[in-house]
Amino acid sequence: MVAWGLAASLTGLVQTKSQFYVARFVLGFFEGGVWPAVLILLASWFPLRERARANALWMACLPLSSVLMAPLSGWMLDHASWRWVLVLQGVPPLVWAVVWWFAVADRPAQARWISRAEADHVERSIAADEAAKPSAGSGSYLDAVKQKSVLVLIGVYFFWITGFYGFNLWLPSVIKELTHDGSPTEVGLLTAIPFTVALAVMIANAAWSDRTGRRRQAVAVPLVVGIAALLLGQAVDGALPRMLLLCVTAAAVYAPYGPFWAIPGQLLRFEVVAVAMGLINALGNLGGFAGPYLVGWLTDVTGSSVTGFAVLSGFLAVAVALVTLGLRPSARPVRPLSGQAMEGT
Repeated sequence: MVAWGLAASLTGLVQTKSQFYVARFVLGFFEGGVWPAVLILLASWFPLRERARANALWMACLPLSSVLMAPLSGWMLDHASWRWVLVLQGVPPLVWAVVWWFAVADRPAQARWISRAEADHVERSIAADEAAKPSAGSGSYLDAVKQKSVLVLIGVYFFWITGFYGFNLWLPSVIKELTHDGSPTEVGLLTAIPFTVALAVMIANAAWSDRTGRRRQAVAVPLVVGIAALLLGQAVDGALPRMLLLCVTAAAVYAPYGPFWAIPGQLLRFEVVAVAMGLINALGNLGGFAGPYLVGWLTDVTGSSVTGFAVLSGFLAVAVALVTLGLRPSARPVRPLSGQAMEGT
């Protein structure tokens, strides 16, 4: 987190395009380690029956940061240069790293703020989850890629994130249409609306996933909705209908986060799941490059962005097919707190 914050601030000090590329690479390098590390931390604290909610509540930082920072960034740009905005926005990770160091424990047994009985209860619940899973080797990268489910999840995440960028590419054009080239503050306030909707749906979908145990459906169904909204959004005219579809798309592409990241822990033992989630995150996030590049290239070739968005919708459809057909339901059901049996993944 410290290196992440410093790299973020340094992007505001660059003088050339090459320096900016290097600074962004360094930023991504340090940022990439935080995500899987926190996922493993959550897996050490929450049993499977609570995992999707735990993931979603933490991952709420994604839409929540946009809800808060889009208007704030707009206001900052109205009163300062973009350089100062980048420098100042690298400071919060430095502050939070200090809080994190003193407030967070790797495991319940190491935490000073819960009782021994509570820590034992959590660790027994997690141990019971682990005991029901098949052995998975020593936890090397080779052991991880030998797992069919890991390869499928990498594919799901890649195609999902590639299509996810359809939302990110569409957002500026809708906001521009709504504001008629308004001020950065106005743009920021309107940008926060889709992310607010996404935040609510993201948490609700994770709660439903934990309650029913239907992880695959909690990933696939929102993505199907996202496909429809993304395609329809390129066909309709008018700022308000497009804004409404933008909110639907935002909710649809953010909703799978909690359930999706609960699936590796449900299928894989702890000694391999850390490496597996690191691989899924690292390789799947390559879609963040593929999506924008693909849309730009297709727009240049065809003279229209519609083809690019259609292809991104196709990527989301592949993600739906992989999560639906490529992952078999778990042999062991995820049980709610009451102990009643549920369906598996």
